[in-house]
Order: sequence, then C-alpha cells, then structure tokens
Amino acid sequence: MFFTLLRLQALKSFRSTSFAKSALATGFMIFIALLLLSYVFFAGLFLGRIIELIAEGRDALDFLNSGLIYFFLVEFMYRYFIQKLPVVELESLLHLPIGKKRIIQILMLRSFISPLNLIALLLFLPFGIQDIQEQYGTLGFISWFGTLLFFSWTLHWFMLWFKQRFEDSIIGLLVVFATLILGGGATFMGWYNIGELIAPMFAMALTSLIPLVVFFLLCVVAFILAFRYYVQNAYLEDLSDEEDVRFVNQSFGFFSRFGVAGELANLEWKLIVRHKKSRTYLMLSAFFLLYGLIFYTNPQYQRVEGIHPIFIFVGVFITGIFMIQYGQQFLSWNSGNFDFFLSKKAGVESLVKGKYLLFLSISLVCFLASVPYAYFGFEILMVHLATFLFNIGIMVHVIIYLALWKPKPMDLNKGAMFNYEGVGAAQFLIIIPLMAGPYLVYLPFSLLIGDYAGLIALGISGMIGLLAFKPLSQLNIQKVLSNRYEISSSFRQEL
Repeated sequence: MFFTLLRLQALKSFRSTSFAKSALATGFMIFIALLLLSYVFFAGLFLGRIIELIAEGRDALDFLNSGLIYFFLVEFMYRYFIQKLPVVELESLLHLPIGKKRIIQILMLRSFISPLNLIALLLFLPFGIQDIQEQYGTLGFISWFGTLLFFSWTLHWFMLWFKQRFEDSIIGLLVVFATLILGGGATFMGWYNIGELIAPMFAMALTSLIPLVVFFLLCVVAFILAFRYYVQNAYLEDLSDEEDVRFVNQSFGFFSRFGVAGELANLEWKLIVRHKKSRTYLMLSAFFLLYGLIFYTNPQYQRVEGIHPIFIFVGVFITGIFMIQYGQQFLSWNSGNFDFFLSKKAGVESLVKGKYLLFLSISLVCFLASVPYAYFGFEILMVHLATFLFNIGIMVHVIIYLALWKPKPMDLNKGAMFNYEGVGAAQFLIIIPLMAGPYLVYLPFSLLIGDYAGLIALGISGMIGLLAFKPLSQLNIQKVLSNRYEISSSFRQEL
C-alpha cells in the first residue's frame, strides 16, 4: 500500500502541467539538502577536535553531554519552522477504499523519511564510533547514541502533533518563545545552566540502558499522540487551517476613514490573517522584533560615545520587518483575484493605496513595539525613530518599485518556509537598497559631523519622503497601471 500511494503521487506530479518547473525546483532542493547534510557529516567527523578546541581543558564527552540540550533546542526551532505536516494528500486519499488509520500510518511513516531526521545521525555517529565506543565499548556506544537518536525522533513525532494542533496560533508562538527564553535565554542571562541539568542523563546512558529505554518509550508515546490526533481529526474540515474567528473577521476601524483604499486595506488584513503563508510572515515579524537583543546586548557593539553603524541596519530591520517581508511580493498576494480589481473603476489604484496604508500602519505598530529597547539606552530609541521615518518615507517606495518587476503568482495556503512561489530576481535585489540605502544617508553625516547628525539626516530624509508621499506613491501606481495586463496574464499561469 505504501508503494501504491507513492506511485499515485508520482503520477500526479508527472501529469501536472507544471511538472518541468516542479522537477527543477525539487532537483535544486535535493542538491541543497545533500550539500548541507554533507557539511553536517564532515562536522561530525571533526566534532571531537572541535570540542577540544573550545572545551578549554574539559573532558570532550562531558562538555558534549552538557551541550546536547542546546542542539535539541535548535532542533526544536528548525523543526517548528521547516518540518512539513503529513496531511497534504488527504483530500485525494480519503475517498479511496482504504482505512483511515492505514492512510494516517502511511503518511506519518512517509513524513519520517526526511533530511531533518538524518542530522543527529550524521553529526554524532562519527564521534560516537571514534570516542565513545573506544572508551565505553559497543554497549555504551549503542546506549548513548540510541538515547540521542530517540530524543531527536521524539521531537519529530511531537512536532507533528504540536504544529497541527497549535501552528499559527498564539499558544504555539508563546511555547516557542518560552522554549527560547527558558532554554538558551536562561543560560545567556546567567539564571541557570540547563545543559548541566540534562548532562547526567546522557552520562548515565554510557553505563546504563535505562535512558535508552526511557526515550524509546517517549518516542512511542509521541508517535501515538500524533497518530491518535490525526485519526480523530482526519476530516478535511478538521485538518484544514483552524482559524480564530474573532481575529479573522476583525477589522481596523480607523481604515474606514480612508475611503475605498481603507476598505481594501481592511480586506488585505483579513487576507493576511486567514491564509497560512501571509499569517506566517506576520508571526515571523513579531518574532524578529527580538532581533535587537542579539546586537544591543553584545559588548562587541558597545561604544562609550556614539552609535555602532550596525545599529542602523538593526533599526531598519526591526521597524520595517513586515514591510520588507510582505512587500517583497507586493501584488503576488492578490494573484488569485487581480482580475477583479482590473474590472473595477480605480480598483488597481485603490488596491495599491490600500497596501501602502497597511504597510505604514504595521510599521508604526512595529516601531511602538520596539520602544522598550530604550532600556538599552536612549540612543537606541533615536535609532529606531530615525530608521522608522526612513522606512515609511523612502524604503517603502523602493521595495514596492522593485517588487513590481515581473511579479509571479503564489498559493496563499502553502507555508512560508522553503516555499519559493512568488519569488523572482526582484526579491533578491531588494537586499541591495535595504543594506545600502540607509547608510548612503547616514554615513556621510556620521563621518563628517557625528553619529547623531547621521541619525538626524536619516530622519529628515524620511520626513521629506513623507511630504512627497503622494507623487512618490503615484510613480508605483502608474507602473502597475501601465503593466496591469501583462501582470494579469502572468498571474493566470498555473503554479
């Protein structure tokens, strides 16, 4: 049955009109996966030597045992953002004369065939053979390495349940934040060392089979948890994206003051909340508001006087993260209904104005959410204010202008991670003005006069852009209008 379903999936792919494009994308992703896994394997070959260099005289195995928890914290994070759920084929399988439990079993086993489940194997197997087997024998190696693998595979089955149950929800986001704070953040802040709390378990695995048995049972429990949840909810209306109606249908009241453009901004907000990919971008924007903690607490970037130049990029990133991410695919979000706006009087113009309004509003929210960074110094607040003005006065027009170069269609119900629908050359070119634009204004004044003069120049240039907002936005509106039929034709192409 497993191979029969694989054959059906292969026939579905071969018969697709976009088979050539999908095959090229799949081949590229396989190449990238093999390349990354080869890097992991070579890192595993030299893991013992790497630990000796950074362990500062400590025993390499003790150091590794105390640091394994951080590997699993990282694994939890990349599984949350990358690991795919095994329910995408249900729509084409539930009508077949196959037991529902059998379908779920096959889909779950198929999900286990993933490069993510090879990372722990490739990284720690060479070290186990070279060091642990030599010191503790084959039984000690099997117990230690088996405990590590079952820990990793437990995360796999747990994540299948967790993502289906809480993905794109407030609870899921809070769990991710709590994992970061209680895990790596607690150690970084010096509250306690979670690695030292977990190390005795792996040390015991060297001489006892108890940890191996415990984690084997945890892996089985995680599998049963995910399996039962999928079986109980294996209906299209249940395994579809669950949305909180209170948020899906909620509008921003002040948008209504801006006429048709405001109404379309409201519709755009509902589109963002309702669809998986756009909602993921919104959640990532909230997540990346913590980006400043990496730089503002790092002694390397602290100065007695003045501001480190890297803070300018951090400020642009924090206050404009949603505009940068969502704006890169400016019209691709509306590829499914772009013809509707073409058929309405001033529909395209109102659509573009509505998106402008939404970008400016969410950028303002991001700036207000970043105000607590003033705890690290009043100059940080000045950086965020200057970069916020520059973003809404200058960068928003640049990002939209580049995003209008040959926009591509996309499916909004697919996830954002490793999904390149709607991505073209323009999305990669946007990084150039993002990196260079603020510094072209800031650095001349900073070098000639001082850092605060650079911030004032950055803020003033943004305010000038706001004063000239109407003619600048009209340039992008005219670009859309002049290419509207070409854009509409490209959106009709099947993904």
